[in-house]
Amino acid sequence: MKLAFSTLGVPGLPLPEVLRLATTHGYHGVELRTHPEEPVHLGLTLAERADVAAEFKASGVEILGLAGYVRVAAPGDDEPVLTELRALLDLARDLGAPYVRVFPGGGTDQAPGEADATAARRLGTAAEYAADLGVRILLETHDSHRTGADAIRILGPVGHRQVGALWDVMHTWLGGEQPSESFAALSPHLGYVQVKDISSAEDTTPLALGAGVLPLAECVEVLSRHSWDGWLCWEYEKRWYESAAPLEDLLGAGREHLARLLSESA
Repeated sequence: MKLAFSTLGVPGLPLPEVLRLATTHGYHGVELRTHPEEPVHLGLTLAERADVAAEFKASGVEILGLAGYVRVAAPGDDEPVLTELRALLDLARDLGAPYVRVFPGGGTDQAPGEADATAARRLGTAAEYAADLGVRILLETHDSHRTGADAIRILGPVGHRQVGALWDVMHTWLGGEQPSESFAALSPHLGYVQVKDISSAEDTTPLALGAGVLPLAECVEVLSRHSWDGWLCWEYEKRWYESAAPLEDLLGAGREHLARLLSESA
C-alpha cells in the first residue's frame, strides 16, 4: 500500500511546502482539499493548473485525488450539483488526479430511499463524463451515509466502474460497523482509504495515528488479508480543530506507525 496525507491537515499551506513535507517524511502522494481557501480550487486558470501538475511531477509526489465538496444526495435540482461535479472532474483531468471525492450530503428531511435514488441518479449521469476524462468519482462514507452498508445503497444501483467508494474509517466506526463489515460492503468499489485517529465518539479532535480509539490495526489487517494494495491517506482534520497539534510535527511518526501496521499485517 502507498501512503498519502490530506491538505486538510495543513490549511492554506503553499504547494511547495506541502510537497516538501511529503518528500521529507516519505509520503508517496497528497490528497488536495479543493476549496477556495486552498491553493487548489475550481477557479484555477489553465496555466495555473499546468503549473500545479508540473510541481507535483518535478517532486515525484503523486496527486492522489481532489477532495471536493459536492453533495450528491442533497435535496434540490440535479443540474447545479452536476455542474459542480463536472468542474471538479475537469480540474482532476487537468492536474492528472485519478480520483475526486464527493459527499453523500442527504438532507435530514429526506426519506433514506429518496436520498439514495437522488445520489445514484446523479452519479450515474456523471459516470460517463468521468469515464471520458479518465477520472473516478469516489463517494466518501460520511454524513447521511457514513457506513459501508449505507454507501452500497447508492453504489449498487449506479453499477459503473467510474463510480466507487472512499472508506473513511472514522465514519464507519462511528456508524457502528466493524472493519471487516465495511470492507465486505465497499471492496468491490473501493478507491482508497482515509485513516485518522480520535479520542472518542464524543471528541473527534484529530490525534496522532495510534494515539486514539479508531481500529486502524484491524482496518490495515483486513486490507492486507485480502491483498488490497491501494492507498492509505491520513486525513488529519486540522482545518476544523484549530487547537489540534500541527500536522507537520506528526507526519514522520504517522508514516512510521502506518508502516509498522503494514509490516505486522503482512
